[in-house]
Amino acid sequence: MPRARKGAARRRRHRKELKAASGYHGATSRRYRLAKQAAFRAGVFATRDRRRRKRDFRRLWVTRISAACKQRGIRYSEFMNALSQAEITLNRKMLSEIAVADPAAFDAVVEKAMSGK
Repeated sequence: MPRARKGAARRRRHRKELKAASGYHGATSRRYRLAKQAAFRAGVFATRDRRRRKRDFRRLWVTRISAACKQRGIRYSEFMNALSQAEITLNRKMLSEIAVADPAAFDAVVEKAMSGK
């Protein structure tokens, strides 16, 4: 029985790893071992940052709503409490969009929330 060798399979695997690391700086895009490690780390960061992005956006929305509330003389926490008591179900993303794009509509939401308190 002839001896099995890894030639084609190894080449395919190496090519796949190097393709995944293409565009990386220096030796990490050219050397198999370093490319493999770099691509693995990139995957770890990508997984972590997918979850992190959600946190970052929520922080941004809260900051925008807080700033808009401050301009109208109320605190963020008071405003959010008034919204829930008035049974207005707008999420933070939509509230921040309204505050930035249409201040008049945000004024109306604030009025409605504070009157329904």
